[in-house]
Amino acid sequence: MNQTFRQSGKKAGVSATDGIDDQFVDAEVDSLPPPQPPVLASRGARILLGASLVLIAFNLRPLFSSLSVLLPEVMQATGLSSTGASLLTTLPVVCLGVFAPFAPKLAQRNGAERVLLGVLVLVTLGTALRGFGSVPLLFAATFITGAAIAIGNVLLPGLVKRDFPDNMALMTGLYTMALCAGAAAASGLTLPVEHYVTGSWAGALAAWAVPALAVLLLWLPQALTSRSKASHSGFRVTGLWRDRLAWQVTLFMGLQSALAYSIFGWLAPILRERGFDATAAGAIVSVSVMAQVVTCLAVPPIAVRCRNQSAVNVVLVTIAVAALLGILFAPTSMVLPLAVLQGIGQGGLIAAAMTVIVLRSPDPHVAAHLSGMAQGVGYVLAAIGPLLVGLIHGWAGSFAAAAILFVALGLGVAVMGFGAGRASLVGARTIRIEDRG
Repeated sequence: MNQTFRQSGKKAGVSATDGIDDQFVDAEVDSLPPPQPPVLASRGARILLGASLVLIAFNLRPLFSSLSVLLPEVMQATGLSSTGASLLTTLPVVCLGVFAPFAPKLAQRNGAERVLLGVLVLVTLGTALRGFGSVPLLFAATFITGAAIAIGNVLLPGLVKRDFPDNMALMTGLYTMALCAGAAAASGLTLPVEHYVTGSWAGALAAWAVPALAVLLLWLPQALTSRSKASHSGFRVTGLWRDRLAWQVTLFMGLQSALAYSIFGWLAPILRERGFDATAAGAIVSVSVMAQVVTCLAVPPIAVRCRNQSAVNVVLVTIAVAALLGILFAPTSMVLPLAVLQGIGQGGLIAAAMTVIVLRSPDPHVAAHLSGMAQGVGYVLAAIGPLLVGLIHGWAGSFAAAAILFVALGLGVAVMGFGAGRASLVGARTIRIEDRG
């Protein structure tokens, strides 16, 4: 066992970048033989690999925010009800939870590079299918793309960590910014693409297949020439699912994700209901998402220096929910700064949830399994958020009524975040399978 795995931010030798680096949990850590980084013949090949991983990250978020800014048009053109729209915004979040647990086994059997190639194929295909404008195909495309993104969400951070161990701070920053940039670009550019390029909402949604296809062609030769060997799971973790702290970490991840994906799915319609035109609403959402980069990068090194992270977690959720309530009820002149503030709080919560997974784990194997538990259960729980927002809007006729839901989610995040932030370790242990009689 690796007894030097960080257990507390007070451990000796914590550097300014440690908290950033340790957000990334390697999903293949249980593999035997352990996966090795590729042997690159030149600096150019290394730059190409790094750029490819960052560009893959960019394509893991447009699915969520591109639909959000066009949702009123989609509902009007297709006759989709508020309930149907709620299910459509909820479906990809459900996929994140349902399909994430399959990622490590797929990587062990086929190699992470080739699995990521399959992810890109499905993201490209699923995104392109949205261009037909059919409601059944829209749901099918969302399901396909959401399932692929779930796999990519799990494997890509481990590849970044594995292949760039000496440049983790730089690569983590680029990876994080790429995720936010993908969401922000889809929020800010989907409507201009509809107005000036495709002329239809379906074409604007399908247009996001173009960058996915470009990265697919870039990644194809790298994936096919990788020398990944089949491996098997050499370790198992016991006691995790019975541990109270593990469930607090999981519920912290799930409830903050419910808040986050409610924002992804419904912030643009909320802004349009408040009187902003579609382009302005998309631009505000884009700015809010990019504001998340600040605390995504700043929170982990702060968190690991704290004796515990309870106060950090509670402060962040207070900021996020208070700003969201301001967006709902404050004068419209205040909406832009409130959107930035909401992004800062929400980005910090995402980073804090990922960081406590590592800080509450006694070794990398437990961290990987706790990450799988938090994502598998947490994202299924997270799907409740956007679903309820749409249902509340359909029932009340206004997004203002959703304020009750946002406050309830905020209270849940605060309670679970306080518990998950305590300086303790989950009561799970790792067993090496080969050592058992």
